[in-house]
Amino acid sequence: MKKIGILLIVIDICACICFFIFYGPISGFRDWLVTTSMTTMTHKYIAKTFYSEKMIENVLSRNYIEDFSESTNVDEVQIGNIKEIDSYTSVYEREVLEHNSDEDYKIIEFDYNGSHVFLAVLYDPSRVSLGMTEYLGVQGEFLKDISKKNNALVAINAGGFSDEGGFGNGGSPTGTVIKDGKIIWSNSYYSGKLAGFNNDNILVLTGDSPNIAIEKGMRDAIEFGPFLIVNGVEANIGGNGGWGINPRTALAQRKDGIVLFLVVDGNGYNSDWSARGGLGLSDVMTILKRYGAYNAVNLDGGASTTLVVNNELYNNPCSGSSATGEREIPNGWIFK
Repeated sequence: MKKIGILLIVIDICACICFFIFYGPISGFRDWLVTTSMTTMTHKYIAKTFYSEKMIENVLSRNYIEDFSESTNVDEVQIGNIKEIDSYTSVYEREVLEHNSDEDYKIIEFDYNGSHVFLAVLYDPSRVSLGMTEYLGVQGEFLKDISKKNNALVAINAGGFSDEGGFGNGGSPTGTVIKDGKIIWSNSYYSGKLAGFNNDNILVLTGDSPNIAIEKGMRDAIEFGPFLIVNGVEANIGGNGGWGINPRTALAQRKDGIVLFLVVDGNGYNSDWSARGGLGLSDVMTILKRYGAYNAVNLDGGASTTLVVNNELYNNPCSGSSATGEREIPNGWIFK
């Protein structure tokens, strides 16, 4: 009886601790759980299991990222304006600009807040384009296959895709996709955030409609977001930004035209979904700003986050749908 009594006391204490963590006055865990699960395509049920719709709405209202009212000013980006200098303003500037003349790109790796980060520095933006699955509307492909078919040196995943019930095959992108100045895919999803490269190889982030964007010279683009940096100005973020903690992929360009592919790893595939790790959007924005990003956009993350270098998987994706952790996706930004 004494042992049973002790066990009941322990259970009672654990229940009290759990209740305090989930519903107590300190909202950190609650905000993390709600924003992380509600911004995935397949794990919204986790937040809905523990919290009411009203509570979820309250959490999301306190954790947000404001939309930009302006688009990229293309005149402020001077491609090729990379100067040889004897001294650098920071170690980050040195890491980007110091390279051999025959290097087309470099990969910078480091750890940030417990996550491993890959930053691909691409010196010629004219060599960045959008690679697509061959089976658009039917079936996605692994990024390494898209990369190989396009003879790419570096590739990252790009836009989102329909993923009802977590069983999407990557064949149907969300929103509009522009390739070579033409709309090759469009559906009812509308975010008002179009991100891609124009005919002058400048990364353009805009709220224009796809047709107007094409009239202004958009070459390749996807519909995704949020925008993180526009014309050197960082997004205004409330709380954790409303996107929780996840593996991340981001695309950016500096004022000198250098393109940055950013990939933030989680912990790889883990049956305990909550432990897959990653970073928040404010962390991603901080990293990109350090390396001189002048325009930057968040891309599809989580289980889609993938980096391929020389046709080989370079990061540690967290999807459980394949042996390597990769997911089949509709498109990727490639450098070739």
